[in-house]
Amino acid sequence: MKTSQDPRHLKRVKAIKDLFAWEFQPKINPQTELGTAVVKNLDQIDRAIEQAASDRPLKQINRLDLAILRLAIFELLIKKDTPFKVVVDEAVELAKEFGSDSSPSFINGVLGNIISKHEINK
Repeated sequence: MKTSQDPRHLKRVKAIKDLFAWEFQPKINPQTELGTAVVKNLDQIDRAIEQAASDRPLKQINRLDLAILRLAIFELLIKKDTPFKVVVDEAVELAKEFGSDSSPSFINGVLGNIISKHEINK
């Protein structure tokens, strides 16, 4: 059973905070390994977000939701070492913990579109 002290959860929390901070100061490199990896693949990740959430331009997405989405999409499309259900569950939990009331459903919907589009089913 996953807990709030699970090392993988804590690693993701640090990466989300890192990506959120990077969004406001992009000239400063992310401090976490995950954050750095996400930023290196940002073009591919942001294209996936734009396609999955075509009704909402990137600039209109809450910065925290964007950080959560970027990390989850990195794990789904690039890293590919975590089952998609775990990635989605973790992203939704992070959205509940840090985002607004609408964040969990928005993130779940975007990730669902990406999973469907990319036919991810492991």
